[in-house]
Amino acid sequence: MALRRLQTLRSLYRTAGIRESSYLLGSSRSYSTAISNVPELNQRSVSSCLYKAHDAFPLTRGSTMTLRSTMAAELLIFSNDTRSLSTQVKAPPQARQMGALKVSMTSPGFIYEPYAPREQIPFWRRWFTRSGWKRTKDDIIVELKSAYAINKLRKSGYSKQKFYNEAVELYKEINTLMANGDKSLLRKAVTEKMYSALKNEIKQRESVWSKVYWEMIMPIVKMRTLRARLIGVDRNDLNKVFIQLTLEFLTKQKFEAYDSKGDVVAGDKSKEVLVRDIWVFEKSLFHPGAYWRLCGRISTKSS
Repeated sequence: MALRRLQTLRSLYRTAGIRESSYLLGSSRSYSTAISNVPELNQRSVSSCLYKAHDAFPLTRGSTMTLRSTMAAELLIFSNDTRSLSTQVKAPPQARQMGALKVSMTSPGFIYEPYAPREQIPFWRRWFTRSGWKRTKDDIIVELKSAYAINKLRKSGYSKQKFYNEAVELYKEINTLMANGDKSLLRKAVTEKMYSALKNEIKQRESVWSKVYWEMIMPIVKMRTLRARLIGVDRNDLNKVFIQLTLEFLTKQKFEAYDSKGDVVAGDKSKEVLVRDIWVFEKSLFHPGAYWRLCGRISTKSS
């Protein structure tokens, strides 16, 4: 019986490495479900958050080896019956005045396979039950997709440390612009859909508070990559992809809000508050001069 289970487990690993390789790159057929699963972006004031580690399935050496074997299947990624996703969006007035549509104004417009923490399962259930084997297979596929996306990104000159430094600056810049209500500069740092959501948040906040003070204490406490995903836009050209990186930020912040008279109505800028955020950054890998922008935020209430 033990030998039979071992053989079944090996079969599952082979399936994860070969059959599922066609799902390493997002196809347009699954876009509709991805859109419906994107968590709602709602306004929230700065508050303390208790940090909780996720049950992340680590990318092991074995799964890295599996990744190499799937690279040969790269040309088969779009072999399924899929539709092309149009990336053209209406350019804002600034871009139209410049006479050309820049990459900063194009985006798929949604988070593909948004991150969600995985429920922790006991060791015996993971390795000695059919549901556990399926969960292990799913976890491997999830991590394999991220590894494949990062590998694709590295070919374009990606550096983890450089990206982290840029992400921290973006995180600080966007929060500062939000606090100051600077919509014009905010537009350049986020995607079009994200800009609409943040503009509404600023409008709602200004109806309650006249002014906001926000500060982030450097260096940050912690940051890590939770997920990486590719979104293909042309079934005939595998290089025409967008990449989305989901990052977790754990930072110390100061916050204070004032009414029209200048009186403090919320927060206390003399106190540091531990805040946990999950942001999704996006970049085109096929437009010259493309740069990272915020395309979404994921709620941390349930994680």
